[in-house]
Amino acid sequence: MQEEWRREPTLAEIEEEVLAEGREWMRQRLQQKLQERAEQISLSFSPRSRAAGASATSKADAAKQRGKG
Repeated sequence: MQEEWRREPTLAEIEEEVLAEGREWMRQRLQQKLQERAEQISLSFSPRSRAAGASATSKADAAKQRGKG
């Protein structure tokens, strides 16, 4: 039987592997934190009422009447 010879990874290769693992961990952690924050924001967000939209529309209509639109 022929024994397989395996080259040991260089320190640079080990460093790159560990850095890649760290980047992936940070990406996942950031995604988790952003998702938590988005959920907090969506819970505290109250949609604008139709009256607010109507007010914006009437302002645009008034501007058109004055010749600015």
